[in-house]
Amino acid sequence: MMIKITENQSSSKSKHVIRIGGACGFWGDSSASTAQLLRSGELDFVVYDYLAEITLSIMARARQKDPSLGYASDFVDQVLAMNLKEIAHSGTKTLSNAGGMNPESCAAKIREIIAAQGLSLKVAVVTGDDFQQDTQKFKDAGVREMFSGEAFPDPSEIASVNVYLGAQPVVAALDAGADIVITGRCADSALTLAACVHAFRWDWNDYDRLSAGSLVGHLLECGTQVTGGNFTDWRDVPDVKKIGYPIASVYADGSCDIGKPEGSGGLISVGTVAEQLIYEIGDPRSYLLPDVTCDFSEATVVAKGENCVHVAGAKGRPAPKTLKVSATWADGWRIGLIVPYVGFEASEKAQVFADLAIGRAESVLKKLGAPGYQEVSVEIVGAGSQGGISSGGSGGFEEVALKIAARHVDQRAAGLLLRELTGLGLSIAPGMTTFNGGRPKPSPVVRLFSFLMNQEAVSPVVQLDGAEVPFTQQIFGEQVAQQEVASPPARPEAEGELVDVPLIKLAYARSGDKGDKANIGVIARKAEWLPWISAGLTDDVVASAFAHFEPGAVERFYLPGCHALNFLIDDVLGGGGIASLRLDPQAKAYGQILLQQTIPVSNAIADEVMS
Repeated sequence: MMIKITENQSSSKSKHVIRIGGACGFWGDSSASTAQLLRSGELDFVVYDYLAEITLSIMARARQKDPSLGYASDFVDQVLAMNLKEIAHSGTKTLSNAGGMNPESCAAKIREIIAAQGLSLKVAVVTGDDFQQDTQKFKDAGVREMFSGEAFPDPSEIASVNVYLGAQPVVAALDAGADIVITGRCADSALTLAACVHAFRWDWNDYDRLSAGSLVGHLLECGTQVTGGNFTDWRDVPDVKKIGYPIASVYADGSCDIGKPEGSGGLISVGTVAEQLIYEIGDPRSYLLPDVTCDFSEATVVAKGENCVHVAGAKGRPAPKTLKVSATWADGWRIGLIVPYVGFEASEKAQVFADLAIGRAESVLKKLGAPGYQEVSVEIVGAGSQGGISSGGSGGFEEVALKIAARHVDQRAAGLLLRELTGLGLSIAPGMTTFNGGRPKPSPVVRLFSFLMNQEAVSPVVQLDGAEVPFTQQIFGEQVAQQEVASPPARPEAEGELVDVPLIKLAYARSGDKGDKANIGVIARKAEWLPWISAGLTDDVVASAFAHFEPGAVERFYLPGCHALNFLIDDVLGGGGIASLRLDPQAKAYGQILLQQTIPVSNAIADEVMS
């Protein structure tokens, strides 16, 4: 059965402003967000972003065990089930990628709950992102990883293969009359962009507006990270216990006001919004999405009122001809443990303990004729393992935590290291403490394999309550031209000696990951301070700050719109994600590490920031 879209459904009256709530930034986010946002009143849409590459691999394993699973069940059981009546009463549209690896089952369960509650809500499903069945074809075609050039993994080891869909099929679902739209893998910002295109009737070649709508989605997709979460000036964020989830009031030109529910905690400021704007975007001039190539470099963030910030100025170009595909695959086993050490020479004792345990485990493997560990990671928190500044080894009293982890092709070998660590408990120097309720177990190493696929090879399918919605993907993809690099303004001449000032006094910073790359955004607290920051924070300085992690190349990008710099550091996360044995595999603390740097500034600036 096919659904015929009527004129009223496909051409809803364009509005001057729409309100979109961002209710979820990851699988496991608070289920209280939806009720909070709905109570704020007059919401047109609520969007939920549940998916990451590792999330999909977990969902894939769940679907293998039970064909009815493979989606974010808490979205159905805890979020929707408790709020469906208010959603129906308010007329708020719900858009979510909670479908994960099984959007049809997710939608079926939602329909059951709708019927049980006596409601009349239409549920649409978008599929076409799952290419798990084509793994052997990719292997035979010689597909290679887009960053490392590695060959396609053994198809039998592949857990998931998903292409990033865009906003077009979601718009088709909304145009057909859907109240709730469930997708699998799509670009994080695509749900918000779909809401904007549906409401304002933007054309698919109106690239500036598509980029602006995508920026709104980028600001909402991490939930409370834009309302004070992970903010550099964390002490300035009030009442975090009841932190507010973000609401974007979006105008027809794509600009928006970012706010939060009245009476909620948290903070909306130029700093909180700018930190999220620059979060994990790589090259801000060429942020590639399925529907548009975004240029956020000129985007501005301006305070509009208390807990209200206006964002404008995004530009766009045609999307690339290809779509990104992310596959996850099993690559052996890992084991890890954190052991506190307290006392004199604690960091040295912790290192000796780790060396002994690894040595004993390696000896057993050798006697058995088994290969050694593929990788071992030892980091002593409190002794400079993260910041690169050694604080141990003086023989004084210390409090440290030893993190020891290893990777092996055999699950039994991974568990062997844990047994040796435990077996040394009564044989080592004093000061080791324990708090664990039980021994950790070896877990699978799941690696990410990213590659590109031509847009023409992807055919999304849209269904509304079991009936197919006519939909044909419009393709405007073009080869993305490299944009001219803008340079930050030069540092002005200053009288007298320059004074070293901690970067944290001059800037905000936020960091995250892109596979095995770290992304660190640095935003000047005042525009006139950026030339000083730029002069003191060169590529070489940043590489040196993370030298203890043996980074690859460092790229620096300039965002004049919000007087910021963005750094992309290659090969610095030990593989990244769950494949990494590092304490910080997603670079969450890298912004804090960089804020330790000192920047030479004029006496006038030093007096201002240090007073």
